[in-house]
Amino acid sequence: MMRLEWVIYYETKGQHAIRKTARFFGRPPKTISKWVGRFDPGNLACLEAQSRAPKTRRQKEYTSLQYERIVTLRKKYIRYSKFKLLPIYKREYQEDKTISAWKIQCMIQRSGIYYSPRKQAKINRKRSRSVKRKKITDLKRRKVRGFLLCLDTIVIYWNGSKRYIRTGIDRYSKIAFARMYASQAAASSEDFLYRLHFLLQGKILNIQTDNGSEFRGAFDRACETLKIPHYVSRVHTPKDNAVNERFNRTLQEEFLRLGNMTSDCVIFNKNLTEWLVEYNYLRPHQALAYEPPMNFHYRNHNLLPMYPSSTKP
Repeated sequence: MMRLEWVIYYETKGQHAIRKTARFFGRPPKTISKWVGRFDPGNLACLEAQSRAPKTRRQKEYTSLQYERIVTLRKKYIRYSKFKLLPIYKREYQEDKTISAWKIQCMIQRSGIYYSPRKQAKINRKRSRSVKRKKITDLKRRKVRGFLLCLDTIVIYWNGSKRYIRTGIDRYSKIAFARMYASQAAASSEDFLYRLHFLLQGKILNIQTDNGSEFRGAFDRACETLKIPHYVSRVHTPKDNAVNERFNRTLQEEFLRLGNMTSDCVIFNKNLTEWLVEYNYLRPHQALAYEPPMNFHYRNHNLLPMYPSSTKP
């Protein structure tokens, strides 16, 4: 146990032992002081991590009378939101300071009175899943090749058919890849991720996507298999994935709108690959001091072939 080693080292030193121990183990003096003060020779369990949960938890801040009144109003105005119920409550019961929209929301959730319970249950499940997903705002970004790969989807309607172009770009080096699929299913995103992983020789530390269904299921399982943390952008916040959004615009302006669109995935992906070679090897990028992405960071690396025509679209 590392904390026991801290205590033993501390006991063997004399004056200023806290600072000596902190320097030796590379820990803050405050941390060493806390665990040394907590140490009990007769109980080594005192050095184990303890729960940080608060001893006293916040209790509900509404009364039983308020709950009964809100339930009555909710049943009467089943389609009204908490914001609409709030002024009605204040008007009918002359109560201004002890009630709020948030308290009304808590009481609605407790009572479970919804216009469409099944639809609300589906929304609640979706919200509970979203809480478990890692937000991109929690990731401290680093200027390292392969540290963050940003993925997105371009949806194209063409001659009565629908096609999906998966796009991916290294946020730092700006090396990019794209491929058309005939399906929006997560299996196509899984295939795209494995291609990216092969192309970059496995040097992908983190993945960023939006909250679309194509980046769930099989895609999440692929991330787990490849041991790549999956982060998601905030809802309706395109600036979280601005680099990929800019690449999508470039792809549409410099490739799709110049007569290269076709619903045949095989032909499209072959032509797209040729454009990607130009984009990554020849096209100057303003963000890279007008160097191509490959020149910017891959000068001394062996590169894998970008042309992926050996597998089905």
